Amino acid sequence: MLCDKMVDALNGQINKEMYSAYLYMSMSAYTEFIGLKGFANWFYIQYQEEMEHAMRIYNYILEQGSQVKLMAIKEPPTEFGSPLEMFEQTLEHEKYVTQSINDLVELAIEQKDHATQIFLQWFVTEQVEEEANDNEIIDKLKLTGKEGGGLFMINRELAARVFKSSLKKE
Repeated sequence: MLCDKMVDALNGQINKEMYSAYLYMSMSAYTEFIGLKGFANWFYIQYQEEMEHAMRIYNYILEQGSQVKLMAIKEPPTEFGSPLEMFEQTLEHEKYVTQSINDLVELAIEQKDHATQIFLQWFVTEQVEEEANDNEIIDKLKLTGKEGGGLFMINRELAARVFKSSLKKE
């Protein structure tokens, strides 16, 4: 059984994960609109991953016999600037999520909630991967500049990304 403080914090994290999904869906729509379908694919897959993250927490709360309480999701921006600016924004957003996950781990430690500590380790590892992926794309975008063949090579590379569910198959 989760303590009330942990349930509230986990419900808050569901909201952050769903906002992340909403943000990436908006980025996908924007890059599709400006003709970068590979970037749109990358952001759409990111949207799917974030929805899975939310559902992972949702299921955990329910499995622990607590109530999920969904909150309003803030409206994301609809204009983002260059692909480099978008990935810099993405990295900053992922750093925010990383801090939020770290705060949840700290709360679990404070509450001596070992089950939640173990559950959250998947997210800790996932955030390391998220930030590394963003940094790699930022580095490539900085090398190629704002336009030209390099941008289209990255666009083609991002188009190859495929969604792989991390949730257990029933």
